[in-house]
Amino acid sequence: MKAADRRGGTVARTKAKSKLATSAGKSKVVTKRPAAARRPLPAGTPASVAMVIEAARSFEGTPYKFGGTTRLGMDCSGLLQQSFAAVNISIPRSSNEQAAWGEPVRPQDLRPGDLVFFGASPGSSTITHVGLITEATPESVQFIHSSSSLGVVENALETDYYLSRFIKAVRPRL
Repeated sequence: MKAADRRGGTVARTKAKSKLATSAGKSKVVTKRPAAARRPLPAGTPASVAMVIEAARSFEGTPYKFGGTTRLGMDCSGLLQQSFAAVNISIPRSSNEQAAWGEPVRPQDLRPGDLVFFGASPGSSTITHVGLITEATPESVQFIHSSSSLGVVENALETDYYLSRFIKAVRPRL
Protein backbone atom coordinates (compact mmCIF):
# COMPACT_ATOMS: atom_id res chain seq x y z
CA MET A 1 0.00 0.00 0.00
CA LYS A 2 1.42 3.36 -1.00
CA ALA A 3 1.79 5.96 1.74
CA ALA A 4 0.00 8.53 -0.42
CA ASP A 5 -2.93 6.13 -0.73
CA ARG A 6 -3.01 5.65 3.06
CA ARG A 7 -3.20 9.40 3.53
CA GLY A 8 -5.38 10.11 0.53
CA GLY A 9 -2.92 12.57 -1.02
CA THR A 10 0.35 12.93 -2.86
CA VAL A 11 3.87 13.36 -1.63
CA ALA A 12 6.10 16.23 -2.68
CA ARG A 13 9.72 15.22 -2.97
CA THR A 14 12.88 17.26 -3.34
CA LYS A 15 15.51 15.42 -5.33
CA ALA A 16 18.84 16.21 -6.91
CA LYS A 17 20.09 14.60 -10.10
CA SER A 18 23.71 14.18 -11.04
CA LYS A 19 25.64 12.30 -13.68
CA LEU A 20 28.03 9.62 -12.52
CA ALA A 21 30.74 8.09 -14.68
CA THR A 22 30.99 4.30 -14.59
CA SER A 23 34.09 2.17 -15.01
CA ALA A 24 32.86 1.25 -18.50
CA GLY A 25 33.07 4.90 -19.54
CA LYS A 26 29.29 5.34 -19.62
CA SER A 27 27.38 7.85 -17.57
CA LYS A 28 24.23 7.33 -15.58
CA VAL A 29 21.90 9.68 -13.74
CA VAL A 30 21.73 9.25 -9.99
CA THR A 31 18.68 10.68 -8.23
CA LYS A 32 18.85 11.26 -4.52
CA ARG A 33 17.52 13.67 -1.98
CA PRO A 34 19.97 16.24 -0.66
CA ALA A 35 21.11 15.68 2.92
CA ALA A 36 19.26 18.81 4.01
CA ALA A 37 15.96 17.25 2.87
CA ARG A 38 16.38 14.28 5.22
CA ARG A 39 14.24 14.38 8.29
CA PRO A 40 15.88 13.70 11.64
CA LEU A 41 15.28 10.30 13.16
CA PRO A 42 12.27 10.13 15.50
CA ALA A 43 12.81 10.84 19.18
CA GLY A 44 13.55 7.64 21.00
CA THR A 45 15.46 6.07 18.10
CA PRO A 46 18.23 4.07 19.76
CA ALA A 47 21.69 5.57 19.29
CA SER A 48 22.94 2.30 17.79
CA VAL A 49 20.23 2.43 15.08
CA ALA A 50 21.07 6.08 14.30
CA MET A 51 24.75 5.15 13.97
CA VAL A 52 23.95 2.24 11.62
CA ILE A 53 21.85 4.53 9.41
CA GLU A 54 24.54 7.22 9.33
CA ALA A 55 27.17 4.60 8.51
CA ALA A 56 25.02 3.36 5.62
CA ARG A 57 24.46 6.92 4.38
CA SER A 58 28.21 7.52 4.41
CA PHE A 59 28.43 5.00 1.54
CA GLU A 60 25.97 6.91 -0.70
CA GLY A 61 27.35 7.09 -4.23
CA THR A 62 29.52 3.98 -3.81
CA PRO A 63 29.18 1.92 -7.00
CA TYR A 64 27.62 -1.54 -7.00
CA LYS A 65 29.97 -4.50 -7.05
CA PHE A 66 28.74 -8.06 -6.57
CA GLY A 67 30.33 -9.40 -3.39
CA GLY A 68 31.88 -6.00 -2.63
CA THR A 69 32.22 -4.63 0.89
CA THR A 70 34.37 -1.51 0.39
CA ARG A 71 33.98 2.07 -0.85
CA LEU A 72 35.37 0.88 -4.18
CA GLY A 73 32.17 -1.15 -4.66
CA MET A 74 29.62 -3.05 -2.62
CA ASP A 75 26.48 -5.09 -2.96
CA CYS A 76 23.30 -4.74 -0.90
CA SER A 77 24.11 -7.25 1.83
CA GLY A 78 27.70 -5.97 2.03
CA LEU A 79 26.35 -2.45 2.66
CA LEU A 80 24.35 -3.69 5.61
CA GLN A 81 27.17 -5.82 6.94
CA GLN A 82 29.53 -2.81 6.88
CA SER A 83 26.90 -0.46 8.36
CA PHE A 84 26.23 -2.73 11.33
CA ALA A 85 29.98 -3.27 11.78
CA ALA A 86 30.18 0.47 12.56
CA VAL A 87 28.49 -0.34 15.89
CA ASN A 88 30.45 -3.58 16.37
CA ILE A 89 27.55 -5.84 15.39
CA SER A 90 28.37 -8.78 13.17
CA ILE A 91 25.53 -9.79 10.85
CA PRO A 92 25.29 -12.56 8.26
CA ARG A 93 26.76 -11.86 4.81
CA SER A 94 23.96 -12.82 2.40
CA SER A 95 20.53 -11.20 2.11
CA ASN A 96 18.92 -14.63 2.61
CA GLU A 97 20.77 -15.11 5.90
CA GLN A 98 20.05 -11.52 6.94
CA ALA A 99 16.32 -12.16 6.42
CA ALA A 100 16.43 -14.71 9.25
CA TRP A 101 18.37 -12.33 11.53
CA GLY A 102 15.54 -10.63 13.38
CA GLU A 103 11.85 -10.67 14.18
CA PRO A 104 9.29 -10.30 11.35
CA VAL A 105 7.71 -6.86 11.07
CA ARG A 106 4.47 -5.92 9.31
CA PRO A 107 4.98 -3.26 6.60
CA GLN A 108 2.74 -0.79 8.43
CA ASP A 109 4.94 -1.13 11.55
CA LEU A 110 8.29 -0.34 9.88
CA ARG A 111 10.68 1.97 11.68
CA PRO A 112 14.23 3.19 11.11
CA GLY A 113 16.74 0.37 11.40
CA ASP A 114 14.42 -2.36 10.09
CA LEU A 115 15.55 -4.47 7.14
CA VAL A 116 13.42 -4.92 4.01
CA PHE A 117 13.82 -7.79 1.55
CA PHE A 118 12.93 -8.06 -2.11
CA GLY A 119 12.79 -10.58 -4.95
CA ALA A 120 14.25 -10.16 -8.42
CA SER A 121 10.84 -9.94 -10.10
CA PRO A 122 7.27 -9.04 -9.13
CA GLY A 123 5.64 -11.74 -7.03
CA SER A 124 8.90 -13.64 -6.42
CA SER A 125 9.33 -15.39 -3.08
CA THR A 126 13.11 -15.80 -3.41
CA ILE A 127 15.05 -13.09 -1.57
CA THR A 128 17.71 -11.47 -3.75
CA HIS A 129 17.97 -7.93 -2.33
CA VAL A 130 18.00 -6.13 1.03
CA GLY A 131 17.74 -2.54 2.24
CA LEU A 132 17.78 -0.63 5.54
CA ILE A 133 14.87 1.61 6.56
CA THR A 134 16.13 5.16 7.13
CA GLU A 135 12.80 6.98 7.53
CA ALA A 136 9.29 5.76 8.30
CA THR A 137 6.53 8.36 8.47
CA PRO A 138 2.89 8.39 7.42
CA GLU A 139 4.06 10.20 4.27
CA SER A 140 6.86 7.91 3.18
CA VAL A 141 9.10 4.97 3.99
CA GLN A 142 12.67 5.46 2.76
CA PHE A 143 15.36 2.81 2.63
CA ILE A 144 19.02 2.74 1.67
CA HIS A 145 20.46 -0.06 -0.44
CA SER A 146 23.04 -0.83 -3.09
CA SER A 147 21.25 -0.86 -6.43
CA SER A 148 22.91 -2.91 -9.16
CA SER A 149 22.39 0.00 -11.59
CA LEU A 150 22.91 3.07 -9.35
CA GLY A 151 25.09 1.93 -6.45
CA VAL A 152 24.25 3.01 -2.90
CA VAL A 153 21.13 5.19 -2.91
CA GLU A 154 18.03 5.91 -0.85
CA ASN A 155 14.64 5.18 -2.39
CA ALA A 156 10.99 5.25 -1.39
CA LEU A 157 9.51 1.86 -0.60
CA GLU A 158 6.16 3.10 -1.98
CA THR A 159 7.23 2.96 -5.62
CA ASP A 160 5.50 0.33 -7.72
CA TYR A 161 8.89 -1.22 -8.53
CA TYR A 162 9.80 -1.97 -4.92
CA LEU A 163 6.29 -2.74 -3.67
CA SER A 164 5.84 -5.38 -6.38
CA ARG A 165 9.10 -7.08 -5.34
CA PHE A 166 8.73 -6.72 -1.56
CA ILE A 167 8.88 -10.05 0.29
CA LYS A 168 9.32 -9.33 3.99
CA ALA A 169 10.74 -7.07 6.70
CA VAL A 170 12.55 -7.86 9.93
CA ARG A 171 13.61 -5.92 12.99
CA PRO A 172 17.28 -6.81 13.58
CA ARG A 173 18.59 -8.11 16.88
CA LEU A 174 20.42 -5.15 18.41
